[in-house]
Amino acid sequence: MDFNQKFRDRTKNFSISIIKSLSSLPYSDGLSIIRKQIIRSATSVAANYRAVARARSEKERFAKICIVVEEIDETQLWLEIIEEMRYLDSENILHLKSECEELVKVMTTYKFKLSQNKTA
Repeated sequence: MDFNQKFRDRTKNFSISIIKSLSSLPYSDGLSIIRKQIIRSATSVAANYRAVARARSEKERFAKICIVVEEIDETQLWLEIIEEMRYLDSENILHLKSECEELVKVMTTYKFKLSQNKTA
């Protein structure tokens, strides 16, 4: 499996994990807002990463990876808030935070690599 397919699957699976983890939690106004925001940002990571792989130019690829990095960073923020508010058990939040951190590192590195290619 190539890099693009691996991370298309990985970002999609991460989105699904976020949705599943938060969907079963009881309703509250605060949690409802957080749930909506993190689901939006996590699914945006997956959708925009798919767009990276299908970009028609290097400029478009770089623009899309910038969106991916912003959205995965936002997802990381929401996970920190969820953890601090103790909405999820520690095992579940640890798994989500770990995967998010790895995706942040990979996508940030990929963005940097693309920015180096633009200046070369």
